[in-house]
Amino acid sequence: MPKRVFITGASGCVGHYLVESLLQHTDYELFLLVRNRDKLKVDLTVRSGTTVIEGGMQDIAQLKPLLATMNYAVSAAAAWGGTVEVFETNVYKTVELFQSLDPQVCERAIYFSTASILDQNNQLLKEADTIGTDYIRSKYACLSQLEKLPIRDRLITVFPTLVFGGDKTGKPFSHLSSGLKEVASYINLIRWLKGEGSFHFIHGADIAQIITHLLTVDRPYEHYPARSVMGMPRLTVNQAIADACEYLHKRVGWQINLTPGLANLIIRLFNIKVAPWDRFCIQQRHFTYDVVTPENFGLGSAYPDLASLLAEI
Repeated sequence: MPKRVFITGASGCVGHYLVESLLQHTDYELFLLVRNRDKLKVDLTVRSGTTVIEGGMQDIAQLKPLLATMNYAVSAAAAWGGTVEVFETNVYKTVELFQSLDPQVCERAIYFSTASILDQNNQLLKEADTIGTDYIRSKYACLSQLEKLPIRDRLITVFPTLVFGGDKTGKPFSHLSSGLKEVASYINLIRWLKGEGSFHFIHGADIAQIITHLLTVDRPYEHYPARSVMGMPRLTVNQAIADACEYLHKRVGWQINLTPGLANLIIRLFNIKVAPWDRFCIQQRHFTYDVVTPENFGLGSAYPDLASLLAEI
């Protein structure tokens, strides 16, 4: 019989890519929890075996009998704003979902966290818990609880770095992709700037590749790392500016060094309100990790560099 997969967040940017990938590459029965089925733009008629459950994370208690039958579960749903809603969705209901899985039936459970709660050694970052936004603190709190559950021995937590994705066919754009076109329009200004900093990014299509692999490869769950940070190799801010300028045919010449000191001066001069987490990020500058790419799993990245992201828009 086909394996059964329960997925939350299917109508989001990454969720669209994942559902599409599973429909194309597996015969699994998919159970998709979405708040509004009209936002799910994936063609579900390509094959049978997909059930759309219209509801939210607040309905998890009603779904416990169904969850107990699942071979796999992928939790990608998240709330972003409002302290009560964020902790209700991102912590309490997410933990309840994983508690509802039957360890005798569930072979693999995948939880989407965020790289923002980790330091450069892929260890939990204490500042994420103490001064992080509601979203970041909720992700920190949830992981701490999930790794104590009976299902923990087959739990895989993935930590996406900066996520891009979305297209004109219906896949919703990520927050970053939504702003990338606007950033490109300011390239004549951006090319005069430089700064110390580095980061990773990953596209929703590449995330879907990795998750599909983790749900299909025939290896015991104990062979998988409990935590994986997903992202392309480290990219410096200056290299990103240079790559963008090269792609957009803009010359890079003399540049203003945007140091943390200069940023703080601008903040004071214009009386800009900066939250403790934002100030921490300004001082931190380097958001780099020990990452995995599709290549680590014998796959090929669909969006390996900044030029491929710019080409999409």
